[in-house]
Amino acid sequence: MEFIEAGKIVNTHSVYGELKVQPWSDTDDFLCDFDVVYIDGNAFEVERARVHKTCVLLKLRGINNINEAQKYRNKCVCVDRDEVELDEGSYFIADLEGLTVIDKDGTELGEIVEVLTLPSSDVYVIRGEHEYMIPAVEEFIRSVDLDAGVMHVSTIPGMRVEKGGDRIAD
Repeated sequence: MEFIEAGKIVNTHSVYGELKVQPWSDTDDFLCDFDVVYIDGNAFEVERARVHKTCVLLKLRGINNINEAQKYRNKCVCVDRDEVELDEGSYFIADLEGLTVIDKDGTELGEIVEVLTLPSSDVYVIRGEHEYMIPAVEEFIRSVDLDAGVMHVSTIPGMRVEKGGDRIAD
């Protein structure tokens, strides 16, 4: 079994032991689809799950009051990777980090070192000889081959970043 981190417990909710989880996914309700989640490698049966604002409230079997729930604050909630079905063109961030990125001219830009999750779209941070910030949108991402460990992209001026954060118009 391989665990995927799916969110962080940011607080408790109610005196009945619900956990307030900030989900790390494209949709807020992602965690609502699981019967079992894992915290510190321990399995917990999900009794109830619902979206509340931008978080998910989880009621887990065995956590029945606020004092028990408090022990889990700031811990990661994981799911079994085999239980996740991703839509076409969707990827786990963990699978993208480390991919070699090649531009449309065949030049290797570097590898993905971080994925920034922003309101408009994710942004891939690529480090090589230079650093690039490329939005994860169809216009710039030409193909992703996880088996080969490669992402092909199209770049435009302003995606290259100099040390200190200044953007460079290539």
